[in-house]
Amino acid sequence: MRPSYLSSRVAGLRPSGIRKFFDIAATMQDVISLGIGEPDFTTPQPILQAGIRSLQQGETHYTSNSGVMELRQATAEQIERLYGVRYDPATEIIITVGVSEALYLAMTALLDPGDEVIVPTPCFVAYQAEVILAGGVPVELPSRLENNFALDPAEVRKAITPRTKAILIGYPNNPTGAVAPRETLLEIARLAEEHDLIVLSDEIYDRLVYGARHVCFPALPGMQQRTVLLGGFSKDYAMTGWRIGYAAAPAELIKGLVRVHQYTVMSAPTTAQAAALEAYRCGEPYVEEMVAEYDRRRRLIVDGLNALGLTTFEPRGAFYAFPRVSVTGMDDEAFANALLLEERVAVVPGSAFGAGGEGFVRCCYATAYEKIEEALHRMGNFMRRQG
Repeated sequence: MRPSYLSSRVAGLRPSGIRKFFDIAATMQDVISLGIGEPDFTTPQPILQAGIRSLQQGETHYTSNSGVMELRQATAEQIERLYGVRYDPATEIIITVGVSEALYLAMTALLDPGDEVIVPTPCFVAYQAEVILAGGVPVELPSRLENNFALDPAEVRKAITPRTKAILIGYPNNPTGAVAPRETLLEIARLAEEHDLIVLSDEIYDRLVYGARHVCFPALPGMQQRTVLLGGFSKDYAMTGWRIGYAAAPAELIKGLVRVHQYTVMSAPTTAQAAALEAYRCGEPYVEEMVAEYDRRRRLIVDGLNALGLTTFEPRGAFYAFPRVSVTGMDDEAFANALLLEERVAVVPGSAFGAGGEGFVRCCYATAYEKIEEALHRMGNFMRRQG
């Protein structure tokens, strides 16, 4: 027998740091979870009812592999309405099983073995893994709290080599909550054009921005033709369990994603597509309501963490705070473990999100205001014991 039948790519992947702490917390009583990045809101009723009607009408069969045309058209209209970018729904949009599948399709379709992808970190835990699984090489560029976790175009330029094929960005950022200014993204756009690179822009949190307007990367001059835009419904419309997302890109690139998609899944869930279409039709008031509540929680948790001595910059998007915990004398893994065991508060070690995350933890404020208050109280007890 061989010692292992796993491929070296899979064997070399480290387990998700998010799932690890979520699984531990699930076995414990009275845990306040600031861990999993999921809205605590239930999907709005009109969207739920649309899914139910779809089932009751017997819509339980495959759709077109790329998604129902009506949903692709509505997605194109939404992107154009919000950001002024026009996509052909027939050839430039594909409906996927969440943004995670869209990311997988993009990496698999674009990368040859050894191709490098520049990945600013800290970032969503799947970015580096998807590059590796597609045969590519992730090149991490750590950002720093002192610069508000801003992307540094000068560092991106230094990281570009003859093997670089793409830059993978995600703003608003998970786990830091950072939002990239338009000026910074314009610099990245110039670099992509100068070196003939593809930009993969994960904009799943595009509607969850506070006090500013989201900058959609393909809306920048000349960028639509070299960008794969990844988006979805999970965060904006509280639809994580529906597993519905999309990719939008030039027809040549989408053709590649479709080729991988058709051998991976038959179609995104039919019921979820019906619900997503209703989200476009009636979801705007619910999005605005959720954003206002996230903003209220954001102010509570950032002020609370800073008051505890855990330095936290002000996140401008998504629903995460990223405090520095090294003041306790513990690394982020030890801090998260001790906080969970001693005070029943679940956070995620920053090192799970790549280089630059060490010494921080991610606190998700997509949970009830009162629970955040209690979590801060428990963290205060924990910090006092640490001196």
